[in-house]
Amino acid sequence: MSDIQKQPSGDARQHTLSLLSREHAEIVGVVEVKSFDEELVILDTLCGEMTVEGAGLRVGTLDLSRGMLVVDGTVNAIFYSTPREHKRKGLFGGVFRTV
Repeated sequence: MSDIQKQPSGDARQHTLSLLSREHAEIVGVVEVKSFDEELVILDTLCGEMTVEGAGLRVGTLDLSRGMLVVDGTVNAIFYSTPREHKRKGLFGGVFRTV
């Protein structure tokens, strides 16, 4: 028996990204928009923190009740990051550990 379970297609807890011609991004599964300007949009999604980099970026639609965001402009990069459980502190953060 498989441990992987497929989510129903109507599940509101899904995250999707649709990018059309690098100029129109529709993102579903948005939890929070942290910041945005013409070159950078940073948001939390159901799959981690997402960063959209580009030029002339504009937030066209933002509906957090539905978890939806539309970004227009020239998209140069999209990447995800997840917060680290244990952040290193200073130069020796990874060397010395507290017990």
